[in-house]
Amino acid sequence: MTEREEEQPQMKVTDRRKFNLDGSVREGVEIVPEKPKEEVKATESPIAAGSETLTPENDFDEFAQNSDEADFDETDIPGAEDPASFVNFLSTLATNAAASLGAMPHPATGQRTVDLETGKYWLDVLGMLTEKTKGNLHPQESRLLEGILGDLRMQYVQLVRATEEKLKQQAAKKFSASDILGKK
Repeated sequence: MTEREEEQPQMKVTDRRKFNLDGSVREGVEIVPEKPKEEVKATESPIAAGSETLTPENDFDEFAQNSDEADFDETDIPGAEDPASFVNFLSTLATNAAASLGAMPHPATGQRTVDLETGKYWLDVLGMLTEKTKGNLHPQESRLLEGILGDLRMQYVQLVRATEEKLKQQAAKKFSASDILGKK
């Protein structure tokens, strides 16, 4: 024998799978049922604890207060309690848009910042969603989407106007009338 063969360690492989190839439970394996996990409420977020967030309920309540036809509640929307519902999807998009427009702290950073380009992107996504789902939504879902989109568009326009005014004021401080007219 050579030196290499003597130095190689012996390895033992143990199959720890719980099931056989045919799907039956292996001999000597006990299957312990998992304990049911506590349900987390949709309004509670471990990431944004203590910060202001947009939840479907908050969006819906705010829209319902501002709506002329506020004779419905969230329970009228089919599947609103489901975590994968259209209302929760809208809430996710609206949260991203609101965070981009500085209306609420960013979910990841916790800071309020204004990013008009990103805000415009999320408004365009919501607008596209409005067009593509026209006629396919529950009436309350449609009103909720239109209300969220309208509110966010108004906020975007106000921010753009405020930014333009601020830029005009800064430009007025930098240049005098003689600079603009070319007089010395």
